[in-house]
Amino acid sequence: MHKQVLTGGLPPKPAAAPASTKPLSGMKFTQEVSVLPWESCFSSRLAVCPREYPDVGYTGEAADSFNVYLAGNLKSPLVLLLLHGAGFSGLSWACMTAELIRSTECAVVALDLRGHGLTCTLEESDLSFERLSQDVSAVLASLKQKGTVNEDVRVFLIGHSMGGALAAHIAAEGCVPHICGTCVIDVVEGSAMDALSGMKQILSSRPKSFTSEEQAVEWALKSGYIRNRTSARVSMIGQLSKSPTHSEPSIPVQPGLGALTEEEEEERTEPGKRDESQQSSSQHSPCKQSKSDSLVYWRADLFKSEQFWTGWFTGLTNKFLAFSGPKLLLLAGVDRLDKDLTVAQMQGKFQMQILPKAGHAVHEDLPDKVADCLATFLNRHKFAQPDPNKFKPTV
Repeated sequence: MHKQVLTGGLPPKPAAAPASTKPLSGMKFTQEVSVLPWESCFSSRLAVCPREYPDVGYTGEAADSFNVYLAGNLKSPLVLLLLHGAGFSGLSWACMTAELIRSTECAVVALDLRGHGLTCTLEESDLSFERLSQDVSAVLASLKQKGTVNEDVRVFLIGHSMGGALAAHIAAEGCVPHICGTCVIDVVEGSAMDALSGMKQILSSRPKSFTSEEQAVEWALKSGYIRNRTSARVSMIGQLSKSPTHSEPSIPVQPGLGALTEEEEEERTEPGKRDESQQSSSQHSPCKQSKSDSLVYWRADLFKSEQFWTGWFTGLTNKFLAFSGPKLLLLAGVDRLDKDLTVAQMQGKFQMQILPKAGHAVHEDLPDKVADCLATFLNRHKFAQPDPNKFKPTV
């Protein structure tokens, strides 16, 4: 059986999509592929500008603005800080978040990392962990100073793929205070390093553009990039841009460049129950549409991040194990596990859960299963109080 080269944190190869610089055409939508709003899973969205808060110590530009999705009880003593993989966005966590907050008392903070989603920074090409870890620390510190979350809140880091490696780095280096635990999803050092040699080919095999956001959703489902239809409908929009230059966000940050603002919180809607007016893709696309081009493109140029690929995963095992708190590793298959982690797992240094029916985007493909694993883990270590009427611990 062909072993998928997915563990390095970059997009998988489409099942039957030849490399081409032309957009896909002629694809017929046989099932629902309309874009779902972020409000169906998150309660609010913020634009965080860390330079507005001098005590944060952010060294980036004053104009830098980080997009953050929020959910759950924001006054909870526990914050789940979610870090997406390369090319994904904070919306990657949407369905899992909606499942988790139904059974677990916590706050959820899912941000778009530099160069991804609706986050806008003057320097988008620096995706080193030194830069990204400072970004994450500054965003969380800004949320504390603003009073969005509690100052002394405990932080549980959850990361997928490249974001999982980043979570391990942040925990090992102590970049964020009061980290109580970590969860790394579908990335281990050995297989990730082995996969890097094929990443350029995988990226080259993807469509370079789509004629619509709906077509991108359809491609994600048909190629196996994302296997859960609802998740693809809400998360793919965060990976797309109306402009190949990715220079202008379509959701304006107001007022000004240096403020932290919150959109009016709307009543959460169930996926599928969306008003026609909400389906306007211009409200959700990362960049404004060019007058001469109606295509949609990938928001993150992953080819430009090649210089960081090796650095992301080198030393991942040691970093993951260096953190002394409780650790959870979720994998899509046993073949992802390398020798060092196998030995460490047998020694009881971390908990591991295999979810074999998922692809690389485990939390998107099986959001309910991942939410159950997290709720059980958080409850076992008494990080969060479960809802006894809804919580069903996993074995």
